[in-house]
Amino acid sequence: MSQQRHSTPRSKSLDNGLAVRAAAARALAPVITGKKSLNDLDDHQVIARDRSLFKELCFGTCRTLPRLEALTGQLLEKPFKTRDADVQALLLVGIYQLLYLRVPAHAAVGETAGAARLLGKTWATRVLNGCLRRLQRDSAALQAEVDKDPAVALLHPRWWVKSLRQAWPEDWKRICEANNQPGPMTLRVNRRFGDREMYLERLDSPARLCPHAPDGLTLETPCEVTELPGFRDGHVSVQDESAQLAAVLLGPVIAPRPGARVLDACCAPGGKASHLLELFDIEMQAIDSDDVRLARVEDTLSRLGLDAELVHGDATAQDWWDGTPFDAILLDAPCSGSGVIRRHPDIKRLRRPSDTAKLAELQSRLLDNLWPLLAKGGTLLYATCSVLPEENTEQLQAFLARTPDAEVTTPDGLAWGQPAGAGRQLLPSIDSHDGFFYARLKKTAA
Repeated sequence: MSQQRHSTPRSKSLDNGLAVRAAAARALAPVITGKKSLNDLDDHQVIARDRSLFKELCFGTCRTLPRLEALTGQLLEKPFKTRDADVQALLLVGIYQLLYLRVPAHAAVGETAGAARLLGKTWATRVLNGCLRRLQRDSAALQAEVDKDPAVALLHPRWWVKSLRQAWPEDWKRICEANNQPGPMTLRVNRRFGDREMYLERLDSPARLCPHAPDGLTLETPCEVTELPGFRDGHVSVQDESAQLAAVLLGPVIAPRPGARVLDACCAPGGKASHLLELFDIEMQAIDSDDVRLARVEDTLSRLGLDAELVHGDATAQDWWDGTPFDAILLDAPCSGSGVIRRHPDIKRLRRPSDTAKLAELQSRLLDNLWPLLAKGGTLLYATCSVLPEENTEQLQAFLARTPDAEVTTPDGLAWGQPAGAGRQLLPSIDSHDGFFYARLKKTAA
């Protein structure tokens, strides 16, 4: 990737290593205190050549947070005060560099400790330097000690490990291992400009065809989206293979019906809606309760040259609906994100054990509210990026029990995922797809 050269005074250039670490600490402090996610991480607060390191420090620290925090407990005589969460984050960043990055040890220690001055906390320099040097000396013993806790060794909070183990007694370790690896960069080729085999020839870097998503390509090495041929002109988008399967399941329903009226409920960031619009002649209405995220959907559609009616509204209510039934509804329901932790590692800190029940209640309300909006003979596709039964198999089981005119039409014998009640469950897979659940329902004349 070409980088813009900055002409800076020598003293400022020497401080770049401090600046990127201080910026990472500032970004991480509200995450480790449970107040903010990394979704809106702004890498423009550091110079261009440091942006990759900045993002790696932020996401990598969150990915390994349970282990890093266990080590801070070994290294500190007493915890930092709440007002010094940025210093705590800086220590985590330093540990992450020493254990997981190919950063020279002197830089990981010296520049991390020195970055405390940029936080206005010079007093912390000596504390950080002492902790990181001790980790250098006693690394093997300290790691062996904290790894006695299986949850720490698996880089997950204990309650996450417990939930995954209960849900997937044969697969829970594999799920944790997949969660701890960055997800691959998968593309969705816009068939309006040619198929994926044609696009593969345009790429400068190696890529492989996705086995289940007919428009998907996975890059061997991630890159900036602006480097993708035709990205600005809408020839390609970034979307995980599992998310692309929504079009595979809805396609047979809406393809024979040109002009079908389709609703994408909870539509942000717009990947599934735009995929359907690329493939089919449909009338799309897309609703989301977050106006900021809805603006991103508008940007996505604009880049791709697609049109849809965007509605800022609450999908648990009907005050936005014009009364005309939909031929198909895609409900990509808010969920725990337990299938995409590898892409959003801050979930390990931000989710709470009580969140699953609250989200399941919201999913239930969405299903009950949207079902009457579906035409007789229409199809609702329920989707989550979760691997937890409470949000998937158990949710659908309860809905079917109280909805006599709902018939399961999820295809049997699919080459992806595994049967899961009324639907199909994909588990996160290293170098492959995210974790996802789909269930397809038809509204009968009962």
